[in-house]
Amino acid sequence: MKWILYDIGGVIEIVDDHSWPAELRTRWSTRFGLLPEEYDAKLAAADLPDTTVNSGVVDQHWRGVADALGLSDADVESMQTELWDAYCGAENSELLDHARSLRGRSGLAILSNSGDGAREEEERRFGLSQIFAPICYSHEQGVLKPEARAFELALDRMGTTADRVLFIDDNLQNVQAAHAVGIRAIMHHDNATTIDAIEEFLADE
Repeated sequence: MKWILYDIGGVIEIVDDHSWPAELRTRWSTRFGLLPEEYDAKLAAADLPDTTVNSGVVDQHWRGVADALGLSDADVESMQTELWDAYCGAENSELLDHARSLRGRSGLAILSNSGDGAREEEERRFGLSQIFAPICYSHEQGVLKPEARAFELALDRMGTTADRVLFIDDNLQNVQAAHAVGIRAIMHHDNATTIDAIEEFLADE
């Protein structure tokens, strides 16, 4: 069986991962009466856990943020809501519908750099586990793309070999890293081109 391995942000979610972190930084520093550099310094001094490669640390992270910035519970709740809205963006319905149509023709999996709590939040919003298995999150695997180990762990969990996989990502560095471990990979630019590439891969024996 062949496999289609998807990134999440910028692929099956419509979101610009390159812009929203800076936008939230500006919004939050202004809200709390800080210059962005002062905001950064306070969070750096708090020695927050790295939520991108660790699971079960999200509560510790937000306690640290609250202590560093002197926030109320309401402040933190508002920030969490804004974070997940920005992080998740909107569902790419066309690409997800196409993925659903592939069930029985190929395996469907996810390999995504992520933050602790993403599995629960994205499942609540988009029901990804109804379409994809395995879903390989960096905060659970302990390694980020473009490290080769991220792809190797995903292959192990899919139970397949690199030559049987097509990987789709909106980040060129990740596409190149997939190629380096023998996985065919494409940059996602638009749904029509990506869907055509998937169909060509599945038809190519």
